[in-house]
Amino acid sequence: MTKRGPLHMIGNAHIDAVWLWQWQEGYQEVRATFRSALDRMEEYPDYVFTADSVAYFSWIAEHDPELFERIRKRVAEGRFEIVGGWWVEPDCNLPGGEAFVRHALYSQHWLAEHLGVIATVGCNVDPFGHNANLPQLLSKARLDSYAFLRPQMHERELHGQKFWWESADGSRVLAYRIPHEYCSPRGEITGHVTKALQQLPVTTEPLMVFYGVGNHGGGPTIENIESIKQLAERDLYPEVFPSTMRRFFDEARTFDGIPVHPTELQPHAIGCYAAHSGVKRQNRLAEQALLAAEKWTTIASTVSGMPDATAELGHAWKQVSFNQFHDIAAGTAIEPAYDDARDQLGEAKSIAARLANRSIQSIARQIDIPAEAMMVPVAVFNPHAWPVTATVELELGYPAPMRGAIELREGLDGRILDLQEVRSAATAGGRRRVAFTANVPPLGYQLFTMRTGDEPSYHLGAPTGDGLVLDNGTVHAEVDPKTGWLKSLATAGGPNLLASGVAHAQVIDDDTDTWSHGVRSLWKTADSFKVQRVRRLADGPVRQLIRVESTYGRSRLVEEFVLDAGSDAVEVRVTVDWREQLKSLKLCFPFALQDSVATHEIPYGHLEREQNREEVPSHAWVDVSGPNGGVAVLNDGKYSFAVDGTTAGRSVLAMTAVRSPVYAWHDPWQLDEDGVYEYLDQGIQRFTYRLLPHGGDWRAAAVVRRAAELNQPVTALIECFHRGPLPPSQSYVTVTGADNVVVSVLKRAEDHGGATILRAYETAGRDAEVTIDVPFLGRTFDTAFTPHEVKTLRIPADGDVSPTEVDLLEWDPAAPPPLTTE
Repeated sequence: MTKRGPLHMIGNAHIDAVWLWQWQEGYQEVRATFRSALDRMEEYPDYVFTADSVAYFSWIAEHDPELFERIRKRVAEGRFEIVGGWWVEPDCNLPGGEAFVRHALYSQHWLAEHLGVIATVGCNVDPFGHNANLPQLLSKARLDSYAFLRPQMHERELHGQKFWWESADGSRVLAYRIPHEYCSPRGEITGHVTKALQQLPVTTEPLMVFYGVGNHGGGPTIENIESIKQLAERDLYPEVFPSTMRRFFDEARTFDGIPVHPTELQPHAIGCYAAHSGVKRQNRLAEQALLAAEKWTTIASTVSGMPDATAELGHAWKQVSFNQFHDIAAGTAIEPAYDDARDQLGEAKSIAARLANRSIQSIARQIDIPAEAMMVPVAVFNPHAWPVTATVELELGYPAPMRGAIELREGLDGRILDLQEVRSAATAGGRRRVAFTANVPPLGYQLFTMRTGDEPSYHLGAPTGDGLVLDNGTVHAEVDPKTGWLKSLATAGGPNLLASGVAHAQVIDDDTDTWSHGVRSLWKTADSFKVQRVRRLADGPVRQLIRVESTYGRSRLVEEFVLDAGSDAVEVRVTVDWREQLKSLKLCFPFALQDSVATHEIPYGHLEREQNREEVPSHAWVDVSGPNGGVAVLNDGKYSFAVDGTTAGRSVLAMTAVRSPVYAWHDPWQLDEDGVYEYLDQGIQRFTYRLLPHGGDWRAAAVVRRAAELNQPVTALIECFHRGPLPPSQSYVTVTGADNVVVSVLKRAEDHGGATILRAYETAGRDAEVTIDVPFLGRTFDTAFTPHEVKTLRIPADGDVSPTEVDLLEWDPAAPPPLTTE
């Protein structure tokens, strides 16, 4: 009989900051749980407690300094182990790539400053699956190991309990799937340990089991600790002792033959990718607003002398990070919790909007704009480090030249551009809304001017006929008046990429709980929306627009198909008024493609997945391509997708737009037929998606950049006359040499030393050598990217010191962390 190796018992108390309660209750439970853990340490000299979620420590520090001092002393002794290294245990699929970076950045800095340590073990025991790029994001934040629970054994077979988890760039962490559960009963835990051992291999290598009362906190009880002592005295069990996760992983990594797992850890609770559409879209909007605001505040601090905004932006990011907690972002908390999430995400968005506006206006006021009667200047700002062609919509007020026809020019006296009037946001006299195509340089601005015209560039945009064709010379599409969906979509001169015979807006019977436990696919079609009215609303040199109105039951769906001049994609603006219960809405896109491959965006990367109807978490784009082209679907706030490739020559991409289970409904609880419940996603929601047809693969179509342009749009600002040192057009960051490197972050360094942080990532899975020009800092330098690499560069304030590569924590990767010595 093979003797088992040592069993490391990890005393913990998983605390859901929000779930079946609001954050205020979680706040109190953190204090009670940590106090209990400290009391147990005084009673049991060998007892060790492990905790994650740095937000919880910040709560204690801000309102109970005496308790925090007790924690500090036990941390220094090694008996209060801090793991995780993130602000909370977030959903590990839904946050953007940079959001995961910020969890580590702010948390590890906080730990180093306030407790004199950093975490080295990643820990996400409760989230509902883990994206494939986490090994890179963990290892570059000084986390070399990772503990998780889900997917569990019945959901995903793995090569072993522990394995090297590897991301596409080659980064690795040593991962361990916790057996059975992360929490235990309050009393003796023999049964808990036995169930865990039944899931563990019989081996002489070390193993790890978690114990302690959890979810609503609590931690190990006296009965728990006493029963571990009793188990240690029995020869039926291996060597059993209280331990730390650090000690376990240090021992576990010394053994040879550890298998490698090179992809994501899915699935679990696939309904979480769609549940509560509102919080998911607000999360996306907040992330993108903060990224744009950081770029403009960084530039404005040098160009305009604006004050440093690092602290305000950090606070906003922490609000976003907190609301990425798995039971908030996943949509599984009680309804009142989303009032809190709305307010906190709203605060983050408000901070971003205020700082971005202040910074942009501080730059715009320095553009040299000579006074000219009856002229209105407009500055358009591009937040991306590549040239962007975008349609600008602008509300105009009462200036005299804005009352009749308008002549629009690029710059002060450049070429004349087309201008088209579109529907104003105001239903009142004196306000107008116009649209025009703007070409804006990389991460910079372009000035435009409007004057009274003789209608050479002005167009009302009123429809000229009843045709339902959209064509701008680059993209051709046609709406079917019977179905309300497109019957053709193609690039200029290319084949129709759409298949027929599939309803677009499908209503799915979905009687699963909020998580969709035990389900991998949401595809039980009950019916579909029926078209009520189709009409063309605009047909001009800048914009063509067809509006489709459909209904199902008590619900209403409006899709406005927009094709703008110069655009390579059809934009669809969606308004859905959803009134169904225990059903889902899928928007389906059937593509006529042979031998297709489905590629999905994941945080700071992409992943090819099977076309098997399973619901999967994706971000701002999903592409389905065959040997001769394909279509990418871009979006500004959806995360739940599935692809059906079971029919030869056809792939159906489905976006789960709405789900309506009961709030916080958890199997095996059964709903009462006469019960009164609140259902998710009731009422009006709005979002946008774009259909991007292309002849080559998704890389050649610049899908990553096009999705970024949808999610971080250009900003237009009506200016006034003033002298200044800036020209009509300016770029502040440019990347040349390769088109597969995207600059995602431009910010001030967290150490307040005046340095600038630039982060970029490789998007296509191939090597890249690029030149990065940062003229506002007087810097130009070369750097190289390996496939799938996320790279962080520190640009010192001293122009004589070259930029250096740092880790995601903005520290020299070869140097120890800058810890406090208190």
